[in-house]
Amino acid sequence: MRLTVNEAAACLGLPQSAEPAANAVLTSVVTDSRAAGPGSLFVCVSGCRVDGHDFAAVAVGQGAGAVLASCPLPHITAPVFVVPDTVKALGCLAAQWRNRTRARVVGVTGTAGKTTVKEALAQILSLAGKTARTAMNHNNQIGMPRALLNTDGDEDFWVMEAGISQEGDMDDLGQVLRPDLALVLNAGAGHTEGLGEKGVAWHKARLLSYLAKGGKGLVCADYPDLAREAKATGADVRFFSVTGREADFQAVYLGAATPPEGADASAAESYGKFQLWLEGTTLDVIAPFRGEYGAENVVAVAAAAHMLGVDASTIAQGLAAAHMPAQRFNQVQSGSWLIIDDTYNANPLSMRRMLEAAAEQAGTRPFVAVLGAMLELGAQAAAEHEALGQRLAKLNPAAIVWKGPHAGDVRAGLTQAGYTGPWQPVDDAEDFKKAWHAVQENGLEAKARANGGVVLFKGSRSNKLETLMTALTDRHE
Repeated sequence: MRLTVNEAAACLGLPQSAEPAANAVLTSVVTDSRAAGPGSLFVCVSGCRVDGHDFAAVAVGQGAGAVLASCPLPHITAPVFVVPDTVKALGCLAAQWRNRTRARVVGVTGTAGKTTVKEALAQILSLAGKTARTAMNHNNQIGMPRALLNTDGDEDFWVMEAGISQEGDMDDLGQVLRPDLALVLNAGAGHTEGLGEKGVAWHKARLLSYLAKGGKGLVCADYPDLAREAKATGADVRFFSVTGREADFQAVYLGAATPPEGADASAAESYGKFQLWLEGTTLDVIAPFRGEYGAENVVAVAAAAHMLGVDASTIAQGLAAAHMPAQRFNQVQSGSWLIIDDTYNANPLSMRRMLEAAAEQAGTRPFVAVLGAMLELGAQAAAEHEALGQRLAKLNPAAIVWKGPHAGDVRAGLTQAGYTGPWQPVDDAEDFKKAWHAVQENGLEAKARANGGVVLFKGSRSNKLETLMTALTDRHE
């Protein structure tokens, strides 16, 4: 970002100043006073635990060039923009900066996998030009505008993630982002507690209503509700599929693949081979994904890059070199066990995808599922957890460990589907250690020592499954 104090004031509908400080250039946005420095705009956000207004003086003391606040701060020596809502004002500034970019802006949304797809796409696009992207999953009304404002402005591509949990969220994000390409990866049960009766697909497809002039949509055809809602927006939409539906872009998973030279040894087992059809061009690629979810990610990334003018060889190169963000199907060997860390979050769609991928990767080796409750599902929670138990039983894991609520619902689904293997609910890491020991006593460790085994850790964030994973890795050190 490069906006003067007066330019920012004008954007916010505030009076401009004749003071020398009004010509100072703001070059970044921070919401944490510890990150403030010369040229930064400190945005005061009032949260549940702390109020950013209490830290404005600290930010200015560290060099912040201006402060965005919702009340006067007479003790602050730097310019203060006083607005009714600092988060909405942040969005206004980001929209103004978006108007100035020459970058082609990509918006990525979906129920499962959007951070992974965003990262992989940005890595490919960086081979074709200067690329900026949202950090990790900072995809809400604070994180996404802040990511826009922290760009240099001379990039060729911006890849920005849009995450929603409440009605109206996508409208807030879409008005700021106005993407040249809107990628809607999928739609399934997720944040259903806050998205109301219109359905997840309707809310995800709202991004297509905010395309820039001449912008296009890219949507998965394998979710009928999503495809219908996408068409209803009237946007110029292309479709992709991994199930053989009629689409401009298609992919097929061909099985496990040898990792490319130089790949991280801990991720060696995660690579798969895929065949892509990109508007008539056939392309074989390898990427650090497996199974159906991998095919969906790969074709979404490849199709988006193709639509942005990236050639096939660069797409293949970028996919082979892609690496996963933290806590997304990351893998580490611990003793006899390959541990798959997908602890960042969970919803029914992502849970199903990761379980299938981990079970496929395990093959004939013992497969243990260490899972946590899927949250923010509202009235659907009990039914979704019961359905999870039924799907999980079909994979026939060697053992299941569960943390969090809805254990009874999952257990009911497992029983209905005929699962008779070990089932161990736990409350914390100490409980997990005991449960793991009990499972091992049943001969699982001996089987793992013979051929190895696979353990998947996955659940919603509040379950803190990483604490259980650490207990297991520490045990094998």
